Amino acid sequence: MQTTKLTSKSILPLTCSRSGSCCFGKAVMLNPWELLQFSIEKKVTQKEFRDAYTDFGGIRLTFNGKEDKKGQQACSQYIENKGCSVHLGRPLACRLYPLGRQIQFDKAQYMYEGNQFPCLTDCAEVLDLPKLTVGQYLKGQGAAPYENAQDAYLQVMQNIADIGFELLLETDLATSIDIKTLKAWKEVGEATPQVVADIIGKEWMDALMLPTITKNFENPIAFAQQHNDLLLQKAQNQFGNLHTLQDLHKASVLMIAIALHLAKGLGANPKELTELWVETAKKNGAKE
Repeated sequence: MQTTKLTSKSILPLTCSRSGSCCFGKAVMLNPWELLQFSIEKKVTQKEFRDAYTDFGGIRLTFNGKEDKKGQQACSQYIENKGCSVHLGRPLACRLYPLGRQIQFDKAQYMYEGNQFPCLTDCAEVLDLPKLTVGQYLKGQGAAPYENAQDAYLQVMQNIADIGFELLLETDLATSIDIKTLKAWKEVGEATPQVVADIIGKEWMDALMLPTITKNFENPIAFAQQHNDLLLQKAQNQFGNLHTLQDLHKASVLMIAIALHLAKGLGANPKELTELWVETAKKNGAKE
């Protein structure tokens, strides 16, 4: 779909009417820090929030509430005639809406889908409200720490993927004329999120979405760095002394699955990411 790109100075009807129409029929993805913020606002544990209100092990917010006139179900956190029950803990996707965000050349780019501003479809009343620049809107939404979390977890995702590469390219798999591993990477990239969650399994899913971090949880960058260290140490403990080709194959596929699942929670396209990683691996000697 065509997108309209914006700058921080672009002026739009971004003053929200709080009608709640954007709380229906969406796919709101989550990273581990956002899951924690939700649980804090909900006054439950991370695990309790994940198990009750998310899909695919915690990377997507569940929408199973009352349907609107279009037949779209409400977010699990939406209360009719009141709005979001955990508004202060809402994730980046909600804080940005209707804007999207992507990183290009280490710089954030904002946009919205189509030629017409999306909110005008269901919330035409916003035209009667004050207009804001994109920068003003993001500041008012408190988006900065959530953007920091997303960017920090993009690096965590790449670090996890790097382990998958190392297990393929820097072990006996590299000299074994292995052709199964890249094929398995591709299959994971094309699988549904539930299938990927099943491949990852409970132990690693808990490590990915429910890190045991008791300090710095208000600082998303420090939190993500601590989480990164925990994940890399777990991988070292579990995969540091593998010997058989089958074990190396399984470990490489698992790490790529974990990286792709996290990427999905960050709003990336796993299939496109896998295609890039497969081509990179092939350029470095992997066989398909």
